[in-house]
Amino acid sequence: MTTATASPTAAGGNTTATTATTTPAAPATPTRRPLLDWRIRFGALALIWGFSFLFIKVGTEAFAPLYVTLGRMLFGTAVLVAVLVAKRERLPRGARVWGHLAVAAFFLNALPFSLFAYAELTIPSTLAGICNATSPLWGMVLAVAAASDDRPTRQRVAGLGIGFAGVLVVLGVWQGFSGQDPAGTAMALAASLSYAVGWQYVRRTLSGSGHSHLAMSGAQLLMGTAQLAVVAPLFAPAPDSFPVLPLLSVIALGALGTGFAFLVQYGLVEEVGPTTAMMVTYFVPVIATAAGVAILGEHLTWNTPVGALIVLAGAALTQTRPRAKAPRARATH
Repeated sequence: MTTATASPTAAGGNTTATTATTTPAAPATPTRRPLLDWRIRFGALALIWGFSFLFIKVGTEAFAPLYVTLGRMLFGTAVLVAVLVAKRERLPRGARVWGHLAVAAFFLNALPFSLFAYAELTIPSTLAGICNATSPLWGMVLAVAAASDDRPTRQRVAGLGIGFAGVLVVLGVWQGFSGQDPAGTAMALAASLSYAVGWQYVRRTLSGSGHSHLAMSGAQLLMGTAQLAVVAPLFAPAPDSFPVLPLLSVIALGALGTGFAFLVQYGLVEEVGPTTAMMVTYFVPVIATAAGVAILGEHLTWNTPVGALIVLAGAALTQTRPRAKAPRARATH
């Protein structure tokens, strides 16, 4: 039996390697019914990832962006390692797997998490959340550029054009970026591009590794934490104080938005399938925008929500797949 699971590329959440494992079919065993309905967990996941952009903004008020990301990775890793220990699962073995996980951790965690943290020094958390939704659009661009087997259709190409048109609306390009910082916006868009690059790499190198999703994700976060532990002291001043609110924001960003959220997402994929579970990605910018305006008092002009809706519509189109053609009935005589 072949099973595959995927985590959405939500910057506010935990982005971990997708793996496909091939195991012999086992006899059906009764599964324990979750305590909470999947719709409640779906909504909770959307809230956690949507609020993650707010947590980033608050965290960067006291800590350098690299240390916000390091704290995020550290607390997220702690959650997954604790679960690994409780389930008595082992981390993957083999230098080759760990080498690929190091690359995956860079493109799916260390780099995009850091870029979003730096971006939110100069752009609102609402804009960062919307830029995050462009990841499927970048994925489509890379699929075309790499001539992969994930061939584009007219509908998906149209979605690509619509999505990037939505980005232009969000930025208000007709009035000079509508007061948004171009460098910060570029970093947020580059973070979303990094997710797409990482997923292309994971798909080509780690599919069918044979390790559990939890073990692979825990190992990936360990690698990302190690990378940031080396880089952060070299390029950013270490914190000399730990204000309560920013510290709690970083803890929530890591433990909830990166560790716990992955476990919730993994359960959703197991219960309702990856297609339904990944729909949470489209709610994240809506919640990020609402949180930024209501709690942080960020200014919102008409083009931001309108452009966000256009981006989401385009992203949804890029995820459509052509229907399989029904086999023709063979004529009988």
